Amino acid sequence: MQKEPMLKVTYNKLSEELEQLKSVERGIIAQVIDEARAQGDLKENVEYHAAKEKQGLMEARIAELTDVVGRAQVVDPSTLAHVRVSFGSTIQLTDQNTDEEVCYTIVGGKESNPSKGLISIQSPMARALIGKEEGDEVSLTLPSGKRTYDIEEVSYVEIVLD
Repeated sequence: MQKEPMLKVTYNKLSEELEQLKSVERGIIAQVIDEARAQGDLKENVEYHAAKEKQGLMEARIAELTDVVGRAQVVDPSTLAHVRVSFGSTIQLTDQNTDEEVCYTIVGGKESNPSKGLISIQSPMARALIGKEEGDEVSLTLPSGKRTYDIEEVSYVEIVLD
């Protein structure tokens, strides 16, 4: 069982969703199914089939959340030094070929959002960056081709998630 690092805010959000599904939503969907079942013939009962489908999707979400929450390793990146790239580090990079500057923050898989510069710790780029320091060079093979970056800065910036 591989631990999944995540921020406390994400852990709390997922735990709350799981509790809501288990303690409230399960009861509501069971009541809807009972009411639909009371209408008679189940073969052509659209409400019954829709409720059963919704129940299946909800149970799948409960199973997924139970797994993720059970494997969660809550990390507080503010307590880490960030001299070397680690979970929660914000990294300023410069492309050696184009001088384009990019900035990424390494987060857990459930928090990643590449369009906002939040990359998963399991991503190839994050794996290549982990343990590096300011001034280091990192070469990556990306879908767009091979790129080499200079690490300009490694720091901690508080992460705000939507």
